[in-house]
Amino acid sequence: MIAKSLRDFRRSLIWWAIGISAFMTMYLGIYPSIRENPDLYGAQALAKFPGALRDLMGGLQDMTSGAGYLQSVVYQLFVPMLFAVCAMLVANRALAQPEEAGTLELVVTLPVDRRRLLLERFAAFALGLLAVAVVTLLVTWALAESVALGVGADRLIAAHTGVYLVGLFFGSLTLAAGAASGRRAPSLALAGVWAVLGYVVVTVGQNVEAVAWLKWISPFHYYAAGRPLYQGLPVGDYLVLAGASAVLVLTAVLAFDRRDVGV
Repeated sequence: MIAKSLRDFRRSLIWWAIGISAFMTMYLGIYPSIRENPDLYGAQALAKFPGALRDLMGGLQDMTSGAGYLQSVVYQLFVPMLFAVCAMLVANRALAQPEEAGTLELVVTLPVDRRRLLLERFAAFALGLLAVAVVTLLVTWALAESVALGVGADRLIAAHTGVYLVGLFFGSLTLAAGAASGRRAPSLALAGVWAVLGYVVVTVGQNVEAVAWLKWISPFHYYAAGRPLYQGLPVGDYLVLAGASAVLVLTAVLAFDRRDVGV
């Protein structure tokens, strides 16, 4: 079942790997021009940006150093969101989409344990997302070396592990919603709203007392708070993300096992 699911996902995963790699190539390719123009992109220049925009982009404190540029332009918003969207779409194809199409009903009539079916679909999704993460990490590392970014491979691995875990969380959330509802749109809507609001809470909303406490349920807090590009792998925060994904998968198993498929 894992191999078959990976074959079903492969075209989507290949295109996502190509798209994220193209994004990395485009933005890292212009870094030398940013580094050579500190008057335009230095801390004093960035301080002129509106406060809300700086918050949305993680503070915009430094773009001329390699780590600062990667944090502000690549790893703060765009790459984690790309991984989250990729994960949500692929996870939706694992369960909710085939159920709406009526093909999952045929599978569950076979002598296959439902829990095993869901776990193998999840394993295929997690492995496929991992393949996208590895390919894009290698592309990022090669580009970083070519433009003399000055960021070590260990820091790139730490940051990329974070975006993978963010994607895994939202994919697991989509899978759990699909297991409970059997519908694509509600599953994507739940994960999409959580992603957008979760990001806003830890950026623009960080100084708003009424919503700041919500950061504890936002995966972006555990992804970014440890500053992996500067301080390395934040083991504790990443374990929280992995644990939350595991809880969501368990929820998906229980929901799918108790529900009549197609109802």
